Amino acid sequence: MSRAVKVGVQLPEVERRVEWPELVTMARTADDVGLDSVWLGDHLLYDLPGGATRGPWEAWTSLAALAAVTTRVELGPLVASTSFHAPAMLAKMAATVDAISGGRLVLGLGAGWNEREYTAYGFPFDRRVGRFEEAFTVIRPLLRDGRADIHGRYYDVTDCVLDPGPARPGGPPLMLGSTGPRMLRIGLPHVDLWNAWWSSYANSPTEFARLKERVDAAAAEAGRAPGQVAATAAVYVQFPGGAGRVMGDSGYAASVVPVPGDPAAIAEHAHAMAEAGAVHLQLVLDPITVDTIRVVGQAATLLDRP
Repeated sequence: MSRAVKVGVQLPEVERRVEWPELVTMARTADDVGLDSVWLGDHLLYDLPGGATRGPWEAWTSLAALAAVTTRVELGPLVASTSFHAPAMLAKMAATVDAISGGRLVLGLGAGWNEREYTAYGFPFDRRVGRFEEAFTVIRPLLRDGRADIHGRYYDVTDCVLDPGPARPGGPPLMLGSTGPRMLRIGLPHVDLWNAWWSSYANSPTEFARLKERVDAAAAEAGRAPGQVAATAAVYVQFPGGAGRVMGDSGYAASVVPVPGDPAAIAEHAHAMAEAGAVHLQLVLDPITVDTIRVVGQAATLLDRP
């Protein structure tokens, strides 16, 4: 018996211009065909090959809207940059989306990486991991306990109360969007899940298993029991007509082998990732369309699912 694995899709960022009605249709399609989740990148703009600059829809307002028009899929940022909002406000937005969705939010958090959008929108790019660590100390108690009183180097929160709270007691699951050693030391004592982007493990189940061994060892050092912090992974899937995932770096996908975009191949790869220890996969589709989401729905019927 193969291990069970959840399967979702990341909705478009800047691969092409996607107007809001199409994005809604994509999310509803994922819901209708039985996928487990939909995800949005929390980015503001990219400089693209050829000189164009393009940005996605804002992640949190989009998540709120998609939560209201779907019924069963989990939703989350992949992942939310803690630098784009004051941390208490990020917790407030997360609690609101969790309530709108009826408890379907998975809160992915990270320190960010794209200096261009920080500079353009006026956010500090220096000391991102230190800022993340302090923001995390604000977000975590607000979502889990409803209160925070933190006086730090970057953030000052005095007797903050999160009311109304999230739909679920203790708040949504927290997912760490990094496998860097320092970020693991900060996040692993507290998070429920961790995530690896497909390029960080070469889109390979074998390499993912090696990465998971390292993260599991770090989790044990952080005092977590085996299996207490679950592993998730983004997976790059290329369909006929796919031209490479456009993300602001023209060589981003050059070093990895994509998963072929047919149901059997997707299901086979998902099985291999589950055997490597992943419990939830976020498929990054090239191209990302309503039709390719339907193909993923066909693949999901071939899988053991929780």
